[in-house]
Amino acid sequence: MTDSSDEFDFTDFQQKIIAEFRANGGRVGGMFEGATLALLTTTGARSGLPRTSPLGYLEIDGQPVVIASAMGAPSHPAWYHNIRKDPAVTVEIGTETYEAVAGIPTGAERDRLFAKAVEQAPGYGDYQEKTTRVIPVVTLHRVDAGAGGLGGFLVEVHDWLRAELATLLDEVDEIVAGRASGDLVVQLRAHCLEFCGALSKHHTGEDHGAFPMLAQRFPALAPALEKLGDDHKTVARLQEEITSLVEGYTPGESDPVRLREELSTLTALLEAHFAYEEKTVVTALNALSPAPQG
Repeated sequence: MTDSSDEFDFTDFQQKIIAEFRANGGRVGGMFEGATLALLTTTGARSGLPRTSPLGYLEIDGQPVVIASAMGAPSHPAWYHNIRKDPAVTVEIGTETYEAVAGIPTGAERDRLFAKAVEQAPGYGDYQEKTTRVIPVVTLHRVDAGAGGLGGFLVEVHDWLRAELATLLDEVDEIVAGRASGDLVVQLRAHCLEFCGALSKHHTGEDHGAFPMLAQRFPALAPALEKLGDDHKTVARLQEEITSLVEGYTPGESDPVRLREELSTLTALLEAHFAYEEKTVVTALNALSPAPQG
């Protein structure tokens, strides 16, 4: 390696490491002899193209991590900026390749992980001393892992809400068909109150609990979380209209077709909302926390 930065081609250097890594089942010689490396493929924040970087790979308490040290440079490496925009990454370690979501722990959690990283690889401590920036720790969460986590629980809640809404629609269909009794109307009111209460509680918990945690750990999810929060407001307004229709429903006087149309609108809106939420945040939620017990 030359001492002249003008002569040193860092891109060519990286490409040679990547080629050696892939040709030798993850093993690289020279200055990296004996080190555990991974190839992290991100999506370029500006180009939108795949970008692969060879990085030191650690496992801390079973959690895979990489460190955005850039060898103590004053600026964060490009791959770190990429995951701030899109946390979906591909990890190659040894002969294994897996898809993951990259998280960015902050505060005490970052400090804990970085201290343990330094215990395993003291060079990271030297890099931190060379720069005034706080070197980020990046956690890697397998997309196919943690099905029993908070994300899996979210899907279960969605499925319950879907089933309850379908039952509500069936009850309104009975009324529209003229088969409604006084008991069915009372049942519909109670069922609607239960459903709307559960849905409101679920969305409030997300707005004040899960979503802020996700925004902190996974900055790239900010646009999706904002959209989901806006959906919650739209759903809440529609819930109010439906609740008013149900509470004021009088057999033989009120229009059941309008009630059915409002419920159908809510069903379509919620299904689109649930599908988008499951697509964008389930893996990240599984990485954050296990499913609640009980």
